[in-house]
Amino acid sequence: METMRDLRARMKSIGQSLQMTKAMKLISTAKLRKARRQLSDAIPYFDSIKNAMADIAVNSNIAASTWFDRRERKPDKKIATIIISSDRGLAGGFNINAIRLAEEKCPEGSIVMTIGSVCKRYFMDKNYILLEDFASSRKVPTVYEARDIANFIMDQYSNERIDEFRVIYTRMISTVKLVPELFQLLPLEKKLFEKNDLIGRRYNCEPDEESAFAAMVPHYLKGVIYGCLVETFASEQAARMTAMDSAVKNAGDMLARIKLKYNRARQQAITQEVSEIVAGAAALT
Repeated sequence: METMRDLRARMKSIGQSLQMTKAMKLISTAKLRKARRQLSDAIPYFDSIKNAMADIAVNSNIAASTWFDRRERKPDKKIATIIISSDRGLAGGFNINAIRLAEEKCPEGSIVMTIGSVCKRYFMDKNYILLEDFASSRKVPTVYEARDIANFIMDQYSNERIDEFRVIYTRMISTVKLVPELFQLLPLEKKLFEKNDLIGRRYNCEPDEESAFAAMVPHYLKGVIYGCLVETFASEQAARMTAMDSAVKNAGDMLARIKLKYNRARQQAITQEVSEIVAGAAALT
C-alpha cells in the first residue's frame, strides 16, 4: 500500500510532467501557425512558375517532352522515393503512418531518400538502398533547404542515375486529420499542367521555350519540395499538439485520482491520531 510520502512524490512527478506537456502544446501551436502563414506567403510565387510551365507544356510539347519522358524503355529503370519524417517523436502516429505508406509503395530493395532521423533510423535497419539523407529542421523549413534537395534530385535525374523520383509527405487536412500521401516529382505529369486556369495566356520565352522550361523545372521542384516540407512540418506540430492535449487531460485525471487517494490517506491518518489521543486520555482517567 502506498504511503502518503509515496503519493506526494507521485503528485509532484505528475505535476512536473503536466507543466512540460502544456508547454509543448503551446510551442507546437505557435509553430503550426507560423508554418501555415509562411507557406501561404510563398504559394503565389511558385504558382506563377507553374502557370508559365503549363503554358509551354500545352503549346510546345516538343520543348517540354524531355521532362515528361517516363523512360519506360529502360530495362533497369530506377525509382527513388523521398520519405519525410521528423527528428523526434512525441507526435502520436505521425511518423509511423508515413513509414507504413512507404513500405506499401516501396518493396524491400527499393531506393529511398530520407528527410528526418526517425525514418532514416528505420530504413537503415531494413533491406533498403539509402541514396541520401537530409536533416529535418526543428524550425519551419526554409526555401534554401528545399533548394538543396531539388538540386540533388535534378543532378541524379539529368545524369540518368535515377529515372523517377517520388515523395511521401504528410498532408494536414485538419488538425486532427493527417494523411500521408505519395506525389511524383520527376518525370513531370502532364495532368498537373493541363488543368491550369491560365492556359490561354501566352508567355514570351527567351532565348527559346525549351531553355526557359528547363530553367523553370528546378524552381518548380523547389516549390513542390518546399510545400511538402512545410506541410509535413505543420502536420507534425498538429500531431504533437493533439498528443500533448491528450497527455494534459490524462495527467490531470491521474493527478485528481491521486489527490483523492492522498486526501483519504491523510484523513485516515488524522482520524487514527485523534483516536489514539482519545484512547490515551481515557486511559489516564
